[in-house]
Amino acid sequence: MWFGAVELAHAVGNVLGHNIADPNGQRVFRKGRVLSADDVALLARLGRTDVYVAKLEANDVDENEASRRVGGMLAGPGLRPSGPASGRNNLLAITPGVLRIDVERLNRLNGLDGLTIATLPRHTPVIHRQMVATIKIIPFAVPAATLQAAAAISAEGGSVLRVDALPAARIALVFSGSASLQERLLADFAPLLDRLSALGARVVRTEFVKMETGEDELELAHVFGALHAAGARPDLIVLAGETAIMDRHDSVPAALERAGGRVDVIGAPVDPGNLLMLGDLDGIPVLGAPGCARSRKINVIDWVLPRLLVGDRVTRAEIAALGHGGLLEDAPERPQPRARVEA
Repeated sequence: MWFGAVELAHAVGNVLGHNIADPNGQRVFRKGRVLSADDVALLARLGRTDVYVAKLEANDVDENEASRRVGGMLAGPGLRPSGPASGRNNLLAITPGVLRIDVERLNRLNGLDGLTIATLPRHTPVIHRQMVATIKIIPFAVPAATLQAAAAISAEGGSVLRVDALPAARIALVFSGSASLQERLLADFAPLLDRLSALGARVVRTEFVKMETGEDELELAHVFGALHAAGARPDLIVLAGETAIMDRHDSVPAALERAGGRVDVIGAPVDPGNLLMLGDLDGIPVLGAPGCARSRKINVIDWVLPRLLVGDRVTRAEIAALGHGGLLEDAPERPQPRARVEA
């Protein structure tokens, strides 16, 4: 593609390179317009003698067609392109789910001259019709070879972008705390219940363990065992309580191991959400919710819960990587907000 100033006599049929305004500052033409003879006549009446244009060459693909093709390459399962305009094409989710991105291939696509693709972060939970990516062709046209390179990268493996749909997961909810606090726990953790509902999950069993003495650890282990042996096993066990899990040897992780389960993660570099626990009970993921699950503000639960529901086994390394960007807005529900801690 050639870009530069030409005399008006040679401007017809070319793409206008810059916006044009009249002497009063009112826009006459927007950049990207293919100039007609009437357009050129109007420019002459405005006193223009030349104009910046883009001239497409034989192997060029105009910006809208290029963004349409790239959108088709990238719209994996659960996504659809919105359609191009001014070189832009958005990818929209067609189902609630979790966004998956092959970041290495995305980076290579963004390394191609003239092509940009901006996305939400990998593993972001998304809703129906939410924009997950926007494709923008920077110049008015790109060489066909650029699109051929993009197609080759897109075809190397599975989809570069896709949305994994959320299943109708069955949840076992286990509350720990004083026997007198059952109603309060249900009220306090209403935001957690609402999160589960919004993600299409259904609580099929709710248990309360008072956790007041050492004997209660054994009771919690029995609850785990009953969930493990149940004919209709849940897809996820969620633990929430009056007091969050404080240590690797605390009563909740100890009870999980006593029941034959495994503790994978204690603690997360995300605040609010430091006191997170992840584990496994014979293939059933176990989520120990920190106290911030009482809050409706974004916290670690919003990052981890959707992934567990679509079947991910979130690793210790993945949790460790959340520290970059893990300082979130504080939750007023917590007993010791950060603002009260003085240096």
